[in-house]
Amino acid sequence: MRGGEPNRLLLVEDDADLTELLTETLVNEGYVVDRAPDGQRGLHLGLTRPYDVMVIDRLLPALDGLDLVARLRSRAVPARTLILTALATVDDRIAGLDAGADDYLVKPFDLDELSARIRALCRRASGCTEVLRVGGGRLDLALRQAVLADGTRVALSTREFELLRVLAARPSTVHSRGELRRQVFPEATAASIVDTYVYYLRRKLGRPVVRTLHGLGYRLGRL
Repeated sequence: MRGGEPNRLLLVEDDADLTELLTETLVNEGYVVDRAPDGQRGLHLGLTRPYDVMVIDRLLPALDGLDLVARLRSRAVPARTLILTALATVDDRIAGLDAGADDYLVKPFDLDELSARIRALCRRASGCTEVLRVGGGRLDLALRQAVLADGTRVALSTREFELLRVLAARPSTVHSRGELRRQVFPEATAASIVDTYVYYLRRKLGRPVVRTLHGLGYRLGRL
């Protein structure tokens, strides 16, 4: 987030289905996403609009992904870049990094890994603050606060924050109480500690923030 505004991403990908999937995922995580179906359009957007991170396919029509990155770098575009590619050899990865890319992810990839890599690039980008979307609100990972849909900021304890962060990082996943205990409360012996902190979160942020799936566990709700 820059100056209170969401982080901006440019997605340059010619696969329409993958573009839709990635756009939905990234928007749900709080990013503003522009899309380009080919390298020439990606170059135009990259040179005329400010972005924090660009996710660029390696094999693009009109202008190859590596050529696109190289041209952006030659014009001193500061956005961090992540290359997506089906080319998995060491030489291919070296070529991507030598062209000026900051990171390189081979297809097929896990969406959670892509999200984590983008967050890491955001941390390296000047003025870029990491957020996770929680329904109509968001989780500010730099200030370690929950931000409600109306903009109200709510301070959380360390454990409350970590529990909500784990849920928000994989919003469609149902987490068992045992899994949440191991990730957030590794020193605890009883999974009931998870129930206690879910209660604390609901008391501060409203009951819908965490959904209960009886017999299965918990998943992210909404702020």
